[in-house]
Amino acid sequence: MAKLTFRNAVAAALAQEMERDERVVLIGEDIGSGGVFKTTTGLRDTFGPDRVWDTPISEEAIIGAAMGAAMAGLRPVAEVMFSDFYATCWDLVANEVAKARYMTGGQVSLPLVIRGANGGGLGFGSQHSQALENWALAVPGLKVASPSCASDMAGLLAAAVRDDDPVLVFEHKALMGSFEDCPDGEHLVPLGQAAVVRDGTDVTLVALSATVGMCRSAADELAGHGVSAEVIDLRTLVPLDAQCVLDSVRRTGRVVIAEENPGQLGWGAAVAAILADEAFGNLVAPVTRVSGGTSHCPSPRSSSRRSARPRNGWSPRSPA
Repeated sequence: MAKLTFRNAVAAALAQEMERDERVVLIGEDIGSGGVFKTTTGLRDTFGPDRVWDTPISEEAIIGAAMGAAMAGLRPVAEVMFSDFYATCWDLVANEVAKARYMTGGQVSLPLVIRGANGGGLGFGSQHSQALENWALAVPGLKVASPSCASDMAGLLAAAVRDDDPVLVFEHKALMGSFEDCPDGEHLVPLGQAAVVRDGTDVTLVALSATVGMCRSAADELAGHGVSAEVIDLRTLVPLDAQCVLDSVRRTGRVVIAEENPGQLGWGAAVAAILADEAFGNLVAPVTRVSGGTSHCPSPRSSSRRSARPRNGWSPRSPA
């Protein structure tokens, strides 16, 4: 077992797959020097500039080139430095990459990974701190992975590289320095397989990425009050391991869904809808969602909550 940081796990997975398959290439801004978050450090030295392509500052160019490379037989891994920057290339991601197989009647596949830093909590400001898994979840044709730890980061990214469909991998910035023991040798975590990271009998806590650690801490605190909480790490939203959640809720009868994203139309709403359809008779209390609310990520430290709150009129009922 090797102890790796989350950021080192990214590089380890990419090195594993580049060594295994010469068709795997990397493309993105500053990735030759390791990138802003040092997730590709050393890969250009090992595999050379023919397989690690530094690009201009243009997300449209990065995704367009990666899409063409995938169509031509390569297996590119494109980096969008901050997930917020999907806003500048979303037409290509949602209207071209996601639809290529469908529009060609299955004649063209896109074995393409798009990865980058996601989430808030580190003071990068509202335009660099969003958790944007929901954007991808709303687009048919995209697979979505969002790891919570170094081991899953390495295993899910490797599985994404081997997948024949486009996969978006979200890497939470607040987890970059976290350490974990990772298996030696080839490491894969299948897409679409959730993990029960803590067993419990009284309530199910459903989490993703950074909220997994929050839920584990909450479960520890609940244990001190005699409440046994089960914690589920979804790992991927597409494919979604709904069966893992259903099995747990049928045992516990209660569920709290914790998502960093804004609450409206969030992935937690999708999970809640599945529970309402398929486990309604097992619930002894309403599904509770804890989310980022209808608000931008806080940026100016001196602003009051009232002045920073968006005035869009959408106000969900707050959980008790």
